[in-house]
Order: sequence, then C-alpha cells, then structure tokens
Amino acid sequence: MLSVVNADGTTADGSSLIDEIVREGARRMLAAALEAEVNTYIAELADQRDDAGRRLVVRNGYHQPRKVTTAAGVVEVKAPRVNDKRVDEATGERKRFSSAILPPWCRKSPKISEVLPLLYLHGLSSGDFVPALEQFLGSTAGLSPATVTRLTQQWQADHAAFGERDLSASDYVYVWADGIHLRIRLREAKSCVLVLMGVRADGTKELIAMADGYRESADSWADLLRDAQRRGMRAPVLAVGDGALGFWKALAEVFPETRHQRCWVHKIANTLDALPKSAQPGAKKALQEIYNAEDRDHALKAVTAFEKTFAAKWPKAVKKITDDVDELLAFYDFPAEHWIHLRTTNPIESTFATVRLRTKVTKGAGSAAAALAMVFKLVESAQQRWRAVNAPHLVALVRAGARFERGQLIERPEAHAA
Repeated sequence: MLSVVNADGTTADGSSLIDEIVREGARRMLAAALEAEVNTYIAELADQRDDAGRRLVVRNGYHQPRKVTTAAGVVEVKAPRVNDKRVDEATGERKRFSSAILPPWCRKSPKISEVLPLLYLHGLSSGDFVPALEQFLGSTAGLSPATVTRLTQQWQADHAAFGERDLSASDYVYVWADGIHLRIRLREAKSCVLVLMGVRADGTKELIAMADGYRESADSWADLLRDAQRRGMRAPVLAVGDGALGFWKALAEVFPETRHQRCWVHKIANTLDALPKSAQPGAKKALQEIYNAEDRDHALKAVTAFEKTFAAKWPKAVKKITDDVDELLAFYDFPAEHWIHLRTTNPIESTFATVRLRTKVTKGAGSAAAALAMVFKLVESAQQRWRAVNAPHLVALVRAGARFERGQLIERPEAHAA
C-alpha cells in the first residue's frame, strides 16, 4: 500500500513517490509470482489423495511476512504456505514444498550482489556501504559493514577458486584475448587485466581466465596460458586478438598449433591513425569491404584495391594490412555463421565496456586482489547473459577437423560423417 505523499513529492520516510511506486510494483509482482507458483504446484498434485479421498497437497494460509532486499528496494513479502501430507517412501519423511522464486533462506535478490562490487570499486569502505545502499535501495536491512566484509572476502575466495579450477573438461575451440585497462588498483601503474574468453564445443561462451598483468608483455600472457594448460586446457583451433598484444608470442610457445586471427576493430583503428583525416572515410570504407567480403577470394581482391588506392601516398598505412593479410583473413576458413564472432574481440570489449564505465571514477579499491575479485564478480554476472555463437552445432565440427570453403562445410571428419 502506498504511503501518504508530502507536498514535495516525498513520502513520510523521505523516499520519492517514484521509488515508492517501484517498490510497491515489485512487491505485487513478487506476490503474484509466488501465488502462481503455489497454485501450479497444487494443481499438478491434485490427483494425489488419501484413503478418504481428501487431497494430500493443499493451501494453508501464509508464512509470516519477511523483508527481502531487491533491486527495486526492500519489499515485505507474505509467501503462501503449502500443507503437503505426502511421505517420501525412501526416507519416510514428509515432503515439503520449497519455492524456487523465494527460497526460505533468501533475504536479498542476486541483483544486490552486482551492486556491492560496484560500490567497492568506486572506493567505498565497508562502513560507507550503509549510507550508499540506503540511497540506492531505501534501506540497508541485513547488510551491515561486517556482512559486506564477509562478502568481499568470499568474492576473493571465489576468484581464487576460479583461477584454480580444472579445465580438462572444457574444450575451448575459439578464444579471444585482450588486455583491458581499468582505473582500479592493480600491481603497477601500467598494469591491466588480462582476459581470455572462449567458445566451448557446444557453442557457449565462457570466461577462461582473468589476471593482473601487462598487455604487451609476452611473459605475462605466457604465465596465464601455461597456467591454463597446467589445469587441462587444450590448444584452441583459432585465437582472436589485437596485433599489439604480447599474447601472440606466448601463444606460439604454449599452443603452437593454434591459428591466429587479428582483430579488425583494432587493425582499422591503427591503420586510420596512419592516415590524414581527409583520407580516413574512404580508407575505412575500403577496409570494411575486405572483412565484409563474401569469401576469401573477394577479400583478397579488396586488399589489392586498397593497396592500389592508398600505397603511393601512405605506404605505412597500407603495410599494416598487407603485412598481416593471412592473419586478418583466417576467419574465412571457418563456418560463415561464425565469421561475425571471429573477426573482432568484441565479445571481450562489449563485456568490459560496462565494467569500464562502472569503474572509471574509482578512487582505488583496497588491494589488487580485492579489486580484481570485484571485476571478476561483475564479469561473472555478465556471463549469465552471454549468447551462444551462431550455428553452435558447427563448433564441434571445427574441433573435429572439418574443412570449410567459402564458409560452407565441404568435408566432414570421419567420426562425424553421416
């Protein structure tokens, strides 16, 4: 029920009417979802009755109200109660209904777990969370400084466990690599976050590794790759990254059989930087005709056309393309449905664009380990929304050694032949 509104548009507790409406809407939606969940559960078991013909699963009023912290604020919930008289034959114990929407232990929604690392990365100490969350949520029920401290310690433990997990069961067919500069406290002023993402054989994307290091350092990348190899990672079929990375030297040492694909977004930016502004629009269009060509042959013709147009006046810009043409066009040897994923490191860039925005005003979060753990939690949350690559069924064929020409399958490996 909405509160009485003051003349200035605030309610008695100082929150705005909009905030009050949002929280009331969240409360009603949650209540309706819980009612629907219980009604479905009871309906599915309506035919289960005792010897007298009475239903074994029926409604039984409501549980005591409890407060749950959600992204819309703190809302009070009265969950429906279920009287389940059935007995588990294996254990002899009464069966119980447990809500998947609001488990008995739940006191806050997962969205709050995304808010806390953001606040931490913005330089807030544990004691500062109380007023910060009060501004955001309208309440800080259950989130004391001690609770926040335990959570940040848990996040560091989660990140450490992530860095030690077994990779032998995760076959990454494609990988993207990049060094992301974030304004957070790392080991050194010039440090960055080394990120390795991959596509599993089923087509799903997954964060493989994330560590503090130097973007241009082959040693930093070699440490990351050797560690992944030690934990069971197989050599990917294709790796995608910026040409400036020390990653390529490290990849050649650790996984020499992996093919290289240079990121077109980075390559275009570097090439245009070597041209006067007046020539950049035309050059950009010519470069787009290369990576958007219908196949490798047409792409090579577009490269020749680019060279013919710009080489006389700007040979250094043209060499940035012609010297790396094999690694720029490697994606054409893979399924056409995958080209859009393999031309750039966009899967990393798009994920970290949000993280970068959220961390750019930070004052420097605690220790390097804590800061990196907070970034890890943000990426972990984003990973839940990542889409599989197009035509995911073709990824396993790529791993098996299938041949593709002009983006089409021309030869299946024997194990996959019909």
